[in-house]
This record gives sequence, structure tokens and C-alpha cells, in this order.
Amino acid sequence: MFAIVAALLMLGVVLGTVAHVPVPVTLVAATVIGVWLLVFAVRERQHR
Repeated sequence: MFAIVAALLMLGVVLGTVAHVPVPVTLVAATVIGVWLLVFAVRERQHR
């Protein structure tokens, strides 16, 4: 649960800076967050 809250918080921070950073940086950050959420989802599914 903590990981989801942290991911959403980080996503909010990144979305807040989208207007100030170049597109490639935004895409890299979005990819990192997406991979993190995917890994979390896979781990949760395997745990159950």
C-alpha cells in the first residue's frame, strides 16, 4: 500500500514539472514510474 501512495505522490510531482522539462525527460520519468507500478502489480499478484 505504501508503494502505491509513493508512486502516486511521485507521479504528481512529475506531472507538476512536465511543463518545465523537455519531452524526453518526461517520457523517461513516465517509463520509470510505469515499470515500478508494473513490478509492484506482478509482485502483489504472485504473493496471493
